[in-house]
Amino acid sequence: MKEKGRKVIATNRKARHNYTILDTYEAGIALVGTEVKSLREGKASLVDAFATVDDGEVWLRGLHIPEYGHGTWTNHAPRRTRKLLLHRREIDALVGKTREGNQTLVPLSMYFSDGKVKVELALAKGKQDYDKRQDLARRTAEREVTRELGRRVKGMSR
Repeated sequence: MKEKGRKVIATNRKARHNYTILDTYEAGIALVGTEVKSLREGKASLVDAFATVDDGEVWLRGLHIPEYGHGTWTNHAPRRTRKLLLHRREIDALVGKTREGNQTLVPLSMYFSDGKVKVELALAKGKQDYDKRQDLARRTAEREVTRELGRRVKGMSR
């Protein structure tokens, strides 16, 4: 029986806070059996994960997939380097963009798409502290405006 749709396994919530997202890519990931079984249990962490391009191949480093509970000697190493599967033209574009300066590849989320594990990979630029503070202030101001508009519609005011 084949699954349909998209089931999110893990998200990197800090990525959008620490980086400005310039472009996103969907990549497959080469896994071993016990990794897939562990992911089906919903266990993974993208916290320290990042991707690199080495010799024309894209590798995901720092991704933590805990060992499968029912696995034996066939279990995998939790933080091993995993290969990402992209089209050649996408890899060539990423090589050019990451080499031109201060841009990095960060995984945003990991999910099952029609039974296959996919990674949403972002080409990102690191934010400075003042950029983070400006974004936080802007979001707070927008929240206050929508809250006040909601009060006015309901006929309540301070």
